[in-house]
Amino acid sequence: MSKVLTVVGARPQFIKASPVSKALRRRGCEEYLVHTGQHYDEAMSERFFRELGLDEPQVNLQVGSSSHGAQTGAMMAGLEPIVSQQRPDWLLVYGDTNSTLAGALVAAKLHVPVAHVEAGLRSFNRAMPEEINRLVTDHLSTLLFAPTTTAVANLAAEGIQGDKVRLVGDVMFDAALSAPLGGAAALLDQLGVTRKGFCLATVHRAENTDVPGRLEAIMGGLSAVAGQMPVVLPCHPRTRPLIGQVPGVSVIDPLGYVETACLLESALVVATDSGGLQKEAYFHGTPCVTLRDETEWVELVELGWNVLSPPVSAAAVGTAVLAAVGRVGREGAPYGNGEAAVRIAEALA
Repeated sequence: MSKVLTVVGARPQFIKASPVSKALRRRGCEEYLVHTGQHYDEAMSERFFRELGLDEPQVNLQVGSSSHGAQTGAMMAGLEPIVSQQRPDWLLVYGDTNSTLAGALVAAKLHVPVAHVEAGLRSFNRAMPEEINRLVTDHLSTLLFAPTTTAVANLAAEGIQGDKVRLVGDVMFDAALSAPLGGAAALLDQLGVTRKGFCLATVHRAENTDVPGRLEAIMGGLSAVAGQMPVVLPCHPRTRPLIGQVPGVSVIDPLGYVETACLLESALVVATDSGGLQKEAYFHGTPCVTLRDETEWVELVELGWNVLSPPVSAAAVGTAVLAAVGRVGREGAPYGNGEAAVRIAEALA
């Protein structure tokens, strides 16, 4: 059976890898797991491995934080000898982080076929580092596992089509279907909020955190929302020093996958700049406001579950979040039927 070398490095990739790793084991595939160390804080890394039932990685490169170029280069330097030694049948990457790009580049140079989970996403904004990572990875890949028909169409527009593109559905939906939510009541009590009585917010993208005007607009908007309902803000370690005190907003440490799922299902509304959280909110039936100029997950906007709100002012953010309360989108199944991981494992096997 196939030997698959999987490269992960960030919270969303741990979530995506969990159902796929289990499906690979069921197919009898050998998996060699490499953690780049892009997310290295315990709350953003080891905790997710435990909660998601992922095996400990065979290697942790412990790259940590640095500039995009330095971080990607360090990952490539660490990955190259491992891939050369292991000689896998496939190198498997997820999403759009620097870990994704580093894995794809190393594999391509060593003539190891690349398989990309979540291929074909496009924001059409090349100012985003994630967009560059997606484009390069997709054009280097031998197998492209697209989560949606929109992603398939994006690839076709770039000349990537045929049997190498597989419409499989979204592996994050697979993970959400098995998320245990039994601890929600205790968590809500701990945070001092009630079910469907609070806003869950996150902010971490550089386009927001590194632009003072945008970050001030988001925090001011969330503070305004806090005048109407409690706002819970699990804060990325990189973001916390930038925001200081936010009046009325409960800023807490990062949460694990299970706790986040509980809050997503229990929240009245979600405000985020995270791509993954947009989908996870939808999976749990909670309306979402995306604090960005564009989104890769256009299906959620089209169905009415998500609305874009560029953070141009505190008033714009606050108004958009409060207007989303009670909104219910149309029914649909844009992300498959929860069997994406099975399809991916079958293709790799």
